[in-house]
Amino acid sequence: MGKARAIGVGMDNSANSKSALRWAVDNLIDAEDRLILIHVQSPKSEHPKKQLFEDTGSPLVPLEEFRDINLSKQYGLNPDPEVLDILDTVARSKGAKVVAKVYWGDPREKLCDAVDDLKLDCLVLGSRGLGVLRRILLGSVSNYVMVHASCPVTVVKGTPATKP
Repeated sequence: MGKARAIGVGMDNSANSKSALRWAVDNLIDAEDRLILIHVQSPKSEHPKKQLFEDTGSPLVPLEEFRDINLSKQYGLNPDPEVLDILDTVARSKGAKVVAKVYWGDPREKLCDAVDDLKLDCLVLGSRGLGVLRRILLGSVSNYVMVHASCPVTVVKGTPATKP
């Protein structure tokens, strides 16, 4: 068995980020690895913990505390039952250490900051499945992170976005 790794997963509780989490659990996580859910909140959000940790991101929040709805709401999070079930399962079955970290700001920049801050060995993201034109006009978080992150980045492809 090799050294325990730090594996980050960008999480916004969307179907695509849940797919990325499932993929990381099924394909990357081994015993004793640290799985870090990385949440990036809007810089405009107003939550009690934001003022304390806006520049550095929150402290690492252990799974046990992340599950606590009152604590999670202080960071602007709303724990998803499906995500919690996946996290409980990987902690129990593989012995992975599960934590969460919250940042406030532009997701592209903050995910890249998280790679260095958390010394991630790899980062897994979901893709919104934007078409070429929409990706050019709206920008793609996953494309930006793949180019600028200092660790390997895996993008788990989602279903194509439907046109409005």
